[in-house]
Amino acid sequence: MKKKKNIFLVGPMGAGKSTIGRFLAKQLNMKFYDSDIEIERKAGANIDWIFDVEGESKFRIREEKMINKLTNKFGVVLATGGGSILSLKSRNFLINRGFVIYLRTSIDEQLIRTNIDKNRPLLSNNINKNKKLLSQLFKIRDPLYRSISNFIVDTSNKKVKFILSKILSYISNLNFI
Repeated sequence: MKKKKNIFLVGPMGAGKSTIGRFLAKQLNMKFYDSDIEIERKAGANIDWIFDVEGESKFRIREEKMINKLTNKFGVVLATGGGSILSLKSRNFLINRGFVIYLRTSIDEQLIRTNIDKNRPLLSNNINKNKKLLSQLFKIRDPLYRSISNFIVDTSNKKVKFILSKILSYISNLNFI
């Protein structure tokens, strides 16, 4: 029996990786994982706490280990953390173990979406400060997302159904599953 290939979603915070990942996994009858949730489950603490107590560098080590573990599974849809691609090892795990989809979104859309969810350790309560930070992160991370992606979908001002149809249409042409 042929195993389903893996689908890995990358992109900035607020791009829709977790939401799209859940729907995509359900549509394809695959198991869904969110690396941030799995890190929290294993640590017994939320990511904000890990950032506060251990710092970003220790969090990134945890994240790299979790990406390794989750990308070794078969037939999964994985939503990765926005900064997971900062690790060369994580990028290699993603490239070599599945099909990588970059969910790209505008900084303005990120501000709207992340304002709803307050569990973002890199963001503050200051929208101007957040916009500047998201712009800086975009400049660093966008080339990394692009470099490992097999497919790019713009999620700005798009409904989940539309994004899913774009992804499903693309992968169906590849005889993906």
